[in-house]
Amino acid sequence: MDQLKCLVVDDEPLAQNVIENYLEQFSFIELVAKCENALDALKWMKQQKIDLVFLDISMPFISGIEFIKSLQIPSQIILTTAHKEFAVESYELNVLDYLLKPISFERFLKAVNKVMRLNITSTENDLLFKPSQITKNTDAFIYLRADRKNIKVNFDDILFIESLKDYIKVVTKDKTIITKQAISSIEENLPSDLFIRIHRSFIVSLKKIESFTPELIQIGKYEIPISRSYRHEVEKALRHE
Repeated sequence: MDQLKCLVVDDEPLAQNVIENYLEQFSFIELVAKCENALDALKWMKQQKIDLVFLDISMPFISGIEFIKSLQIPSQIILTTAHKEFAVESYELNVLDYLLKPISFERFLKAVNKVMRLNITSTENDLLFKPSQITKNTDAFIYLRADRKNIKVNFDDILFIESLKDYIKVVTKDKTIITKQAISSIEENLPSDLFIRIHRSFIVSLKKIESFTPELIQIGKYEIPISRSYRHEVEKALRHE
């Protein structure tokens, strides 16, 4: 497959850097430029053929949606946004994917696989990346919003996550982060080969489990309950059945 030329268009430097770090894992995608607005992106697109654009929706001058509508020869577009409400409109514009911030690497990987399916021949299908390869190929991480900033948390550092009504508590080996997010939401962004839900209020790192009983999981000094409704799946996963 030929190398794809890519733009990242976002007015938040942190969001730009997250996508840039993720893209470094894929040799077939060349990041041509990072742009703070759609007008800058348009200048690059006039200079050379751009195959793929990671595009934020809420930006100065014109929005990502307006930018897509203005393109005469659209590139493959993957929208990146913190807002769910634009999803229906975006798919009417035939965007390739719609990534909600904060973007986990596993979710990003699914979007890249969509890109590959559109650009590879049938004989190259075995090149598609699998979610289970995340921990082998990268030091995967997620950004969590707390204390008015986005905090980078490596998956490998997380011990467990606890639900606190409208918030979650993410306990790592050296700190605890509390962020406003549903536990079901973060569960969708965690690699299933690294984490398991053991209770309506708890997700634990499989790698950090030291011992377990039918009722409890031990991680360091923490004893975390296994609820009856999750017990069968937990025992199945821990015994590798």
